[in-house]
Amino acid sequence: MTQTRTTRLERGRGALGPALALVHTGRAPTRAVLTAELGVTRATAGAVAAELEALGLIQVDPRPVAPAGAQGRPSHRLSIAPNGPVVLAAQIHFDGFRAALVGLGGRVVATAPGCMTVPADPALIIDAVVEAGAGLLRETGRRCLGAGLAVPSAVAEPDGTALNPLHLSWPAGAPVHELFAEALAKSAVLGPGGALVTGVAGNDVNLAALAEHRHGAGRGARHLLCVATGHRGVGGALVVDGRLHTGSSGLALEVGHLTVNPAGLPCHCGSRGCLDVETDPLAFLTAAGREPGPAVSLLQQSRDLLRSEYADPAVRGAAGTLIDRLGLGLAGLVNILNPDRIVLGGLHRELLEADPERLRAVVADRSLWGRSGSVPILSGTLDFNSLIGAAEAAWQPVLDDPLGALG
Repeated sequence: MTQTRTTRLERGRGALGPALALVHTGRAPTRAVLTAELGVTRATAGAVAAELEALGLIQVDPRPVAPAGAQGRPSHRLSIAPNGPVVLAAQIHFDGFRAALVGLGGRVVATAPGCMTVPADPALIIDAVVEAGAGLLRETGRRCLGAGLAVPSAVAEPDGTALNPLHLSWPAGAPVHELFAEALAKSAVLGPGGALVTGVAGNDVNLAALAEHRHGAGRGARHLLCVATGHRGVGGALVVDGRLHTGSSGLALEVGHLTVNPAGLPCHCGSRGCLDVETDPLAFLTAAGREPGPAVSLLQQSRDLLRSEYADPAVRGAAGTLIDRLGLGLAGLVNILNPDRIVLGGLHRELLEADPERLRAVVADRSLWGRSGSVPILSGTLDFNSLIGAAEAAWQPVLDDPLGALG
């Protein structure tokens, strides 16, 4: 019997990664679905699931169940191991940072926010965010398999440098990947076999798009466009067939520098009227005649204003102006990229929810494809999508090769 199971596992070893990805994204809730998705025999799927369970990654319900009203043989439910390993995820933004431990399935196990003025030396805040994450690991005692960092800048591949951190005082070309690795080493964040955890860094909106595609409003989309404004500025990302489109060197989809108001505000990039400065939280607060305060982030101030004072004509007018300019930018992107879904994050999500028909009408009216077939525009559903996206990047080696990643 043991030999038979070993033989089945050997046949299905190449399916471990795909199987884990299916459970991770919720696409294989039972062993029967896993069998069908992998295109293997029931016995092989059972051996693969058992191996993933032995690795501490998933949980197989020992009691097979049948969905209500279903016919056929009951199947074992599959889920993420509740006390399984985690990755350290971190996000740096204009107003500070947040560190978290994130398990498979995009589950946030613990978080540690940090509010501080982001210093000109990126090493200082990267050290702080990693130490916060290391503290969470010490508190929870969870096994760590990787680390991911989201930053508000395009990150060049493969060297991992932040080329244009426009809303931070960092120097252009800051080596964020190298600094992240050094911080992980200083904090002694260890992975399988006692080796130092490997870290990966990426653009925050790229990572947010990856998270929404796997666990949020972008599930099932083949060509997903994500546009978001966080604490400052605007970013965009495209996920094609489950993979981020990052261009030849990681710099694709700098949508924040599309011009939507030629006579508008000067942008950090040297142009005028870019999405980056016309549709971010500071632009909204300014258009509404509100003076930003220091107590909470610009993003939170904008959200609070929209939710509590939308009846104020100045606030409603400011929201309408931003919606129209955002719609112009999205229409241009629809013409170029032809996505099958658009997901909005940050303040843009709040603007969509404030007046969904207005934004959709602008996009449909200004885009060629919008007139012939409306592109769904949805709100992002993940509260910490950049953070979860950083975790997704850290989980990727495990999803590609569970046995190899766990040593």
